[in-house]
Amino acid sequence: MQIAILGAGMVGRAMAIDLSDNYSVTSFDLSEQSLQLLTQKNKLITAVQTDLSDYGNYKTLLQKFDFVISAVPGFMGYKTLEAIITAQKNVVDISFFPEHALQLNALAKQNNVTAIVDCGVAPGMSNLILGYHNERMTIDSFECMVGGLPKKRVQPFEYKAPFSPIDVLEEYTRPARYVENSHIVTKPALSDAELIDFDKAGTLESFNTDGLRSILFTMSHIPNMKEKTLRYPGHIDLMQALIKAGFLNTAKVTVKGQQVSPMEFTSALLFDQWKLGATEEEFTLMTIVIKGEGKTIRYELYDKYDAASQTSSMSRTTGYTATAALNMLINNLFTAKGVFPPELVGSNESCFNFILDYLEERKIIYVRKDS
Repeated sequence: MQIAILGAGMVGRAMAIDLSDNYSVTSFDLSEQSLQLLTQKNKLITAVQTDLSDYGNYKTLLQKFDFVISAVPGFMGYKTLEAIITAQKNVVDISFFPEHALQLNALAKQNNVTAIVDCGVAPGMSNLILGYHNERMTIDSFECMVGGLPKKRVQPFEYKAPFSPIDVLEEYTRPARYVENSHIVTKPALSDAELIDFDKAGTLESFNTDGLRSILFTMSHIPNMKEKTLRYPGHIDLMQALIKAGFLNTAKVTVKGQQVSPMEFTSALLFDQWKLGATEEEFTLMTIVIKGEGKTIRYELYDKYDAASQTSSMSRTTGYTATAALNMLINNLFTAKGVFPPELVGSNESCFNFILDYLEERKIIYVRKDS
């Protein structure tokens, strides 16, 4: 079985290593350094340096592969997925692009392709869990709080990311949508701040981000839905200061005769500030609360850096959800054609249990509590 992974960042490398135990894996990336880091960890993986923005080359690039995982940056995600589908390859996508993935549904059906999108931790597992319970009860409300944070808090940002800073910054500027009393409400990102105490993480601040994505439309019958991001207290004020000063504007400005995008400039500056060290300890925290029919179902995740494999928690929780979904496709547990966000996969009990079991084997455990 030949697997292609597009993108060899921290999450892409974790997925390649996970899959290489059972399949022949080839990783593609423009960065020679990223590919070298991967082959240093696992020499069985084939590394190919290529420009993944050359979308017209995908039919040739992917010709010999049975399945594809897309782990490119978000700004490339939609066009990359479109090119993979046109190349007629089944795919799992974790690029979390801002465009609406279901716009490619007709193209996927036309090309007899199964594409599972947004297949990470959140979006991803949060959607899968909602889809599973939506099939089995009438849900009145769904709320998800999620964040990935470094154990060591370093001022001023107290934040690190296993992926491109620009993807994070865009979350802070994109209007946040949630559902209240069956109406979609739009507020600025970083709004509705709350301080919340967690047993293993201490006090964190939560705020609105546009994390509901596809479930705004696929689960529109649920009257109340919200997702909030978690950071250490004080992060909101720093980000709002950058926004007000114009550092996250996308429109270019002229500086000494040169056209510069403030967003791209800020992302470049933050790359080293936010870069997660290869062996830096961090954790992923997620709480999901589903209410309906007089009962409350709660899922809790606390996962931390795995020292044995030197794999970050965010790489594990995001990447292994995607590799679980890929194995699910390989085992023909899900065979429908089209574009599917995880909530449409989670309605299938066999698929839901397969992914949870796959994660539990890798010590990523979602603890369920009913009341």
